Amino acid sequence: MIPVLEAVPNVSSGRDPRLLERMVEAAAGTGVDVVDVTSDPDHDRSVLTILGGPEAVVEACLRLGEEAARSIDLGKQDGVHPRVGALDVVPFVPLQGLSMARAVVLSRDFALRMVEELGIPVFLYAESSVPPGRGLAEIRGHGGFEGLRDAPDAARGVPLPDFPAGSGRVHPTAGATCVGARPLLLAWNVDVSGLEMTTLRSVARRLRERDGGLEGLRTLALELPRQGRRQISMNLEDVRNRDPFAAFRAIEEMVEEKGGRIEGTEIIGLRPDELLLAAGAERLSLLDPDPSPMVSSRLAEHVSRRCRHLASKLRDMASRCEAPLDEPYHRLLDLADELDPSPPSDEPE
Repeated sequence: MIPVLEAVPNVSSGRDPRLLERMVEAAAGTGVDVVDVTSDPDHDRSVLTILGGPEAVVEACLRLGEEAARSIDLGKQDGVHPRVGALDVVPFVPLQGLSMARAVVLSRDFALRMVEELGIPVFLYAESSVPPGRGLAEIRGHGGFEGLRDAPDAARGVPLPDFPAGSGRVHPTAGATCVGARPLLLAWNVDVSGLEMTTLRSVARRLRERDGGLEGLRTLALELPRQGRRQISMNLEDVRNRDPFAAFRAIEEMVEEKGGRIEGTEIIGLRPDELLLAAGAERLSLLDPDPSPMVSSRLAEHVSRRCRHLASKLRDMASRCEAPLDEPYHRLLDLADELDPSPPSDEPE
């Protein structure tokens, strides 16, 4: 199976299309696919979704971070979304052919390179922290970039970088970067009308896990003055093992109970099959909600089978070379391993 790593870098800039274009070009220049880009001027934040081989994805995030550090001064950035860095958060998600343990190693390698090559301190979170499970709120919850910048070195409770870069907790203009390996996550914003901000904050508080709400749900109530909108911004963690549509129903019920109305839902990045399947199954009353007939599932299985078949043919071609030239011979084997890293086995599956 071809290893596919996803990275979802969050950048503290959502109002400069030219900078966003440069960052996309910097990432794509490493051979990865930048499959989604979302920006918001009130958040002053952009989120990119990157897919590719593990080493290429790490390199893409580093090049993107270089452009962000060169171009963004957090002292002049004023979005409503909490942040600690120009390249604020870089989660690594093993989608296919990679273990979580491998993603953790890759994330820490990336963190070390951020320090050594760019001089940006790194805080580890999610599965990469020690012990695993640190949340972003534990890092951001001390006043964000400004709070970390201004806190005395010996301030109690204020975290220090896991990978420091010189003195201080943050770079003076680029801040710090939060890096972690994690499972697939659903990032979404629900626009709400008819509620004052105090009420909306109360709803967000009731929903979030740490205040007794839904497991795995992180929430913020935000006002977007440039767009005249109010929203609950959310992350639902480990979405493959949760019911995202059940979370949406709970949000809908709480908002309507307070006299408000959901006007729309914005999904940041790729849309997990689990969300759309659950929503479609309920709204359409599907008799068989099994996800296996979905296009994405069948397509992935088909591509995987064809890759294994092609890898087998390449290995066979290499083995038939009577006096193989060293470079072409090993190139054939490298291509086969790229298509199917699993070595051939005589054992039945």
